[in-house]
Amino acid sequence: RMRQKTKAVIIPGRTQVINLIETELKQYFNGKLQQFTTPLFLLGSPFQQRVWDELMKIPSGETRSYTDIAVAIGHPTAFRAVAQANGANQLAIIIPCHRVINLNGDLAGYGGGVSRKQWLLDLEKNEN
Repeated sequence: RMRQKTKAVIIPGRTQVINLIETELKQYFNGKLQQFTTPLFLLGSPFQQRVWDELMKIPSGETRSYTDIAVAIGHPTAFRAVAQANGANQLAIIIPCHRVINLNGDLAGYGGGVSRKQWLLDLEKNEN
């Protein structure tokens, strides 16, 4: 998908960005990192990018509802569109889509499965 969207060739190998995100992910899973600093280039619609930007503002160990995100980006009735944008996120963990829950507190869907979503939330609560 990235090749099609960017009309670019993707060459295998390591870069400073790949090395940085690998280091940051290791720190995250060891409970030593709460905020990623690796520069990102996000491929998505302007609406998706607004949602993803808002997701990155959710502090580690906290959750927000789809409605909370919709309100925060100025579209209070667009919670379903927020859910779709959340599901379209291809940088899970780095863009913390696992921190978004239903308004009633249920965990709801997650590409990696609800049990992994719970595991990530528990990991973050333990590091705070």
